[in-house]
Amino acid sequence: MWIECQQSLPESYRWHEFLAFHGRDVQQRSELLQVPEQRLFKALIWHGKPALLVLQWNQTEVEARLHVPGEELRDVDVHQQKLQAMLQRMLGLAWPPSALLQVHGAHAELGPLLQRQSGLHVPASPTPFEALSWAIMGQQISVAVAVSLRRKLIEAAGLPLDAQTRQLLPEAAHLLAYPGAAQVAALDVDQLRALSFSQAKAQTLLSVAQAVNEGALPLDDWALHSSQWSAETAEAVTRQLLAIKGIGPWTVNYSLLRGYGWPDGSLHGDVAVRRAIGLLMQKEKPYAAKPDALQARIWLDQFQPWRALVAAHLWASLSDQSY
Repeated sequence: MWIECQQSLPESYRWHEFLAFHGRDVQQRSELLQVPEQRLFKALIWHGKPALLVLQWNQTEVEARLHVPGEELRDVDVHQQKLQAMLQRMLGLAWPPSALLQVHGAHAELGPLLQRQSGLHVPASPTPFEALSWAIMGQQISVAVAVSLRRKLIEAAGLPLDAQTRQLLPEAAHLLAYPGAAQVAALDVDQLRALSFSQAKAQTLLSVAQAVNEGALPLDDWALHSSQWSAETAEAVTRQLLAIKGIGPWTVNYSLLRGYGWPDGSLHGDVAVRRAIGLLMQKEKPYAAKPDALQARIWLDQFQPWRALVAAHLWASLSDQSY
């Protein structure tokens, strides 16, 4: 069965970040990005079953079609609403970033970068669990190594698409649905260690998957109203995530950005963010050193409530060095 929705795009929407994020694994095990055709196939878990999301876009609009196994779905309207919300998050439209440019476009260090990268939106993962698991895998390692871990996890725990979906869309038949919490929770530490996960990352990922699977960590419920989050809501979510061993502020704030589109998590501990801040400061103050985490936090604090969005601009200024 197909579920469909459309999303209009703001003027001058910048696709570079979306294409880089969803094309970061050249082997494309759970997604297939076709740039000339302006199309993305993404295999994911939808209500416990492998499904295939197809995005097709032009300059003004994105059309989303989700093929879910089975002939009929109950509460189709609910599924369409969830798909619409997911599409908005994936495109970085949950929290429009135009206010950042309006307020800080004249800032001595950041302003020129905002002007140059006008139209930047921060793409998100289809599901909060994918965003959080990706953040855990990316802790304190290079993007290339994190992508390799992600690929191994998909190959070990991802689910194949059903026969009907593979027949309808043969070009995506090889894709594996990115594993959900249930699939990851079925693994153990030894299996993850065999996939090159460190002991700490394996234990953290399993703790998260088990908590989600048992309903103690309601990642998807938080997503239902994430576009209306207040700072207090984000803080409450942050506290719950920080209570899990192995999850620190960087992992939380990165996950809130990539899973919910929350624009104000401080990513001052991110090495690439600090490098980019240092480069900006050198333009205004030659020979300035790269800031440490505390200095980066102080610098980012002036841009509340858009600190995570500022970090995305800083990543973009370094091209493909960070995701």
